[in-house]
Amino acid sequence: MTLEDLEQIVARRSEASPDESWTAKLLAKGPEKCAEKFGEEAIEAIIEAVKGDREKLASETADVLFHLLVMLKARDVPLSDVMTVLAARQGQSGIAEKAARKG
Repeated sequence: MTLEDLEQIVARRSEASPDESWTAKLLAKGPEKCAEKFGEEAIEAIIEAVKGDREKLASETADVLFHLLVMLKARDVPLSDVMTVLAARQGQSGIAEKAARKG
């Protein structure tokens, strides 16, 4: 499965009834709730990374990726926009890219 596949799943689920779909229910609560849920999942992934539990880290990271795409959907930001930004950053060092953002 690719992130694009997952984005399509999120899009399909967003069209379902909130009574039948966790994704639709979360989106119905608004972008702020979607962002909060993403943050919760990110913290859980960080905890597992610190603990060193590879299996739980993989599981929590799956949750992070899913909820990232839900958060993007809540703000109508397609994954392709994110990938365009990443592609533009290729070819320059992370240090140079970060310095350029400060200016």
